[in-house]
Amino acid sequence: MDKKVKAKGTGKVFKRIMKELFSAYPVMFPLVIVLIVLSSIGAAIPDIFIQKVLSIITDWYATGDWAGAREHMVPTILLLIGLYALSLLCVFAYTQLMAVITQGFLSKMRQKMFNGMQDLPLGFFDRKKTGDIMSYYTNDIDTLRQLVSQALVSMLRAGLVLLVVLFMMLYYSVWVTLVVLLGVVAMTIVSKKMGGGSAKHFIASQIAMGRLEGYAQEMMNGQKVIKVFNHEEEVKKGFDSLNEDYCENMTKAHTFANILPPIIGNIGNILYVIVAVVGGALLIYKAPSLSISGMTFSISIAVTFLNMTKQFTGNVNQFSQQINAVIMGIAGSARVFELMDKEPETDEGTITLVNAVVSDDGTIREVEEHTGTWAWKSQDKGEVSYALLRGDVRINDLDFSYSPEKPALHNVSLYAKPGQKVAFVGATGAGKTTITNLINRFYEVEDGKIFYDGIDINRIKKNDLRRSMGLVLQETNLFTGTILDNIRYGNLQASDEECINAAKLSGADDFITRLPDGYDTQLNNNGSNLSQGQRQLIAIARAAVADPPVMILDEATSSIDTHTEAVVQRGMDKLMEGRTVFVIAHRLSTVKNAKAIMVLDHGVIIERGDHESLLAEKGMYYQLYTGAFELE
Repeated sequence: MDKKVKAKGTGKVFKRIMKELFSAYPVMFPLVIVLIVLSSIGAAIPDIFIQKVLSIITDWYATGDWAGAREHMVPTILLLIGLYALSLLCVFAYTQLMAVITQGFLSKMRQKMFNGMQDLPLGFFDRKKTGDIMSYYTNDIDTLRQLVSQALVSMLRAGLVLLVVLFMMLYYSVWVTLVVLLGVVAMTIVSKKMGGGSAKHFIASQIAMGRLEGYAQEMMNGQKVIKVFNHEEEVKKGFDSLNEDYCENMTKAHTFANILPPIIGNIGNILYVIVAVVGGALLIYKAPSLSISGMTFSISIAVTFLNMTKQFTGNVNQFSQQINAVIMGIAGSARVFELMDKEPETDEGTITLVNAVVSDDGTIREVEEHTGTWAWKSQDKGEVSYALLRGDVRINDLDFSYSPEKPALHNVSLYAKPGQKVAFVGATGAGKTTITNLINRFYEVEDGKIFYDGIDINRIKKNDLRRSMGLVLQETNLFTGTILDNIRYGNLQASDEECINAAKLSGADDFITRLPDGYDTQLNNNGSNLSQGQRQLIAIARAAVADPPVMILDEATSSIDTHTEAVVQRGMDKLMEGRTVFVIAHRLSTVKNAKAIMVLDHGVIIERGDHESLLAEKGMYYQLYTGAFELE
């Protein structure tokens, strides 16, 4: 990450930001730039008129011609006031527009990040902590906000004022301008030195903040475990270490950043004195003045030059003060763009899942409404064909590993005929869940094939593949909303009646109807106001309302007491009727009626058969069932 930020930090990230801004606001953002240009000119040009006024006063003092002086002075002053008013109006306009652009731009960036994140493979979330991911949306986006709303505008305006003032200086005197430029060179050297020192630590602090937020999120989620094992002090030490790392980097970064403005300001003060001395020498010794205008160096030019020097160094100082925000913004933006540029989950499938009806003659016809009959739709050379979804799943010689040094599955072959119940049992880490993850294409198969109704699953669009399968996980995830909303999550088109029927089927209806608000009970914080078993029942109802032809139950009843399990099991039996079911079981009593039971050990199927035949073999399954060998 550090290398990526450094590589992009020079110009690529800034160009990307500007490209995104122009893309998001193709009219409004260029208008803001025009207004900033006008306001910058309006802020710098008045020095010319001040010189003119001083020149008129000087001539009036020398000649005593007040009428002539007044004739020239009044229009000049009115024009000067008009320029200040125009500059003020432009500043008001672009600040209001930038408020709209900044918030709109950040909204679009968050939207792009979140939408893109939905297309990322599960492996990304396995490797990233939740807090680190949240840091993209909070800390990194905030640095981008400061860059766009403050630093970008301030630096652009300061840079334009510097450019205009520089041309004005050259217009009046090249010699004095060279003196000012020597001072600017000194400021630039200091800015580069200090800015480079702060940049390194600001980048490091962005990464440290992600780690810190990730750790805090992880510890908040594990509070019960922390308190049960009395690990509060160890957790504090872990947080203190990460916090100290972040604090150290931020302290060093701000040490460099905070010392820069005073140094630049003092160089500007020294330069002001030097310009006054050089200007005075030119006046006293009447040295020849080299200027674009050809004007003789006079007291009015000397006074104006002092004012321009103050304005010039002031804008250099303002420019340098934004380096801090720019560096942080670049580092934060690099992380944001890194997330946006993550390779999405690939999907080369072309076969889709559709609702269908079967005519008397056996012809399959696609329809819009849900009929309870599903069909695979494929197109080959313009010809459309349909095949009924039956739920036949076959796995041939499957190999897979999450990391090269640790294979998860090896040479796994099995099949599940339509309507069959297949169970996976084995110790933790044996590869049970991995098989179902590969069937769902949460991960891609390394070697071997998985066929679904005779179709290689790689040819099926992932969304359609997953839509054909109901999934109930051991770890339940419920969302903020009512219980009814959470059940309907399985099928957003389901009616209230269908959701309630699914709850009855799973056995959840009994406890839901006893709640004060029933199905309208609000759930927050992953359903923390419900027991683990109640949450699992809702998850089962959520899968039931989807009415999928294939069900995957990953230890779905492991968090339910034995009494509730009996109720759930009856509902599950009804739910599984006519469906192909894959069951990952911790309690072997729940898989006794499975058509086939696969016993896995270290990613290899070592036994297979039904309950009675496996008991008769007196192998691993027998030991697991009789308690001679524990699952955990």
